[in-house]
Amino acid sequence: MQLINKAGKFLYLGCLILILSSLGRYISKPQGQLSWHPQQILVKLSQYWQSRSPSPQINNVPSLHGTRALVMEGGDPYIRALMRTITASEANVARPYNVIYGGKYVNDLSRHPEICVPIVVGPNIGNCTTAAGRYQMLDFTWSKQAKRYHPQPSGIWRWKTYSFEAEYQDAVVHDWLSDSQAWGTNIPQLLRQGEITQVLKLRSSTWTSLGYGIETNSMSTYLPRIYQNMLREELS
Repeated sequence: MQLINKAGKFLYLGCLILILSSLGRYISKPQGQLSWHPQQILVKLSQYWQSRSPSPQINNVPSLHGTRALVMEGGDPYIRALMRTITASEANVARPYNVIYGGKYVNDLSRHPEICVPIVVGPNIGNCTTAAGRYQMLDFTWSKQAKRYHPQPSGIWRWKTYSFEAEYQDAVVHDWLSDSQAWGTNIPQLLRQGEITQVLKLRSSTWTSLGYGIETNSMSTYLPRIYQNMLREELS
């Protein structure tokens, strides 16, 4: 612990030296004499630090107004809006199609990554999960649904493979959510009737972060509002 504290102090000192060095041309005259009072220097240091810090997010809620556009083209705008809403609680990151549980990214999407990452929080802590992609689909869930809805599998018969590229993640989830036989209810119809809360409840057994499952998160309560924003965008 002492070593960690010392390392932290050295890191802090190093950062301070770098900042002072960057301000050198402002705080010194050609003769090397100080041109500002100490209070002025502190003000400049504060301004410099603020310029280097990222802008704070409103209400500490990331992307409250929505999520990144889908890669796939076409489809039902109501289902597309729902897919983007699911993203808000499952993979609201810069590269949602490439993210795996825990926040790391993978580059190879020729197939589901099938990387089992230890779960560190929630009721399933101690287990591991293969959740990956924009919709955080487990490997066996992807395998099952891809066999039904993947538009362009490779290979033949039992030797088919299913690309996990972004457009196929979208296509599989879009057609899965649109299939009334798969869910025992007509999701597109419910969405057109304005029943987004009911739809989120029904889907929370599959995506547990939708607000009615066992692993809600900071975005869960905002999902109906996000859906309305996404729907307006998809219908425009």
